[in-house]
Amino acid sequence: MRLLTALLLATLSQLALADAGSQALQNAIDNQQRSKEDKARDINRKPFETLNFFGLKDNMTVIELLPGGGWYSKILSQTLKANGHYYAAIGTDRLTKSLPVKTTGTNSEFIKQEGAGYIYQVNNIDLQMRDVDMVLTFRNAHNFNSATRVTLNKSVFNALKSGGIYGIVDHTKRHMEGASDATWRRLDPVLVIQEALQVGFIFEGFSDIHARPEDELKYDTRHDSLVNETDRFTLKFRKP
Repeated sequence: MRLLTALLLATLSQLALADAGSQALQNAIDNQQRSKEDKARDINRKPFETLNFFGLKDNMTVIELLPGGGWYSKILSQTLKANGHYYAAIGTDRLTKSLPVKTTGTNSEFIKQEGAGYIYQVNNIDLQMRDVDMVLTFRNAHNFNSATRVTLNKSVFNALKSGGIYGIVDHTKRHMEGASDATWRRLDPVLVIQEALQVGFIFEGFSDIHARPEDELKYDTRHDSLVNETDRFTLKFRKP
């Protein structure tokens, strides 16, 4: 009876923490400081569903790779503000202007990475951290060649704690389709899975959150026909 009670209390505690994390995420998405332009993209980018799929909790330590202008950064930093910690790494120049640390609290920091940004090839990447709960990157992997993605994956693997999650979202390319000017911003999800497995990750699963059946996968990601944005794959990996 005592064991059953203990298990029940532990389960209830975990559910309470999950609910608190989900509420913190929703509050961050609803934050009035987010611009109308940013909120307008929620319908396509689906931040709540995406980050819930990856298992984001408000007490995690999270690194976002190549944050760009900070669309996800603003949500992540606010979600983690009270109980977690947010780091931005690689190509953070734009983010330091749109998301200064002083506006998000001391839980947000930038990891300096010399010689790395939106680049095609690099031989060494060090995220300078260990025992991180989660590393995320959104629509960036296509900017690198295969060898650099493997280098990046190794650095992510080293930064994560055992059981840590690596989440990748990018524009879908047909499996084994050759290179072309029209599809260079797209990436074969099977290749991404293979590259992650190569460095030791376990494939946890995929989500069709960002599936777009109307996307014929043959146009550039900025083509006028893509009214609802591209078909994007959403992949989740775990460090053993």
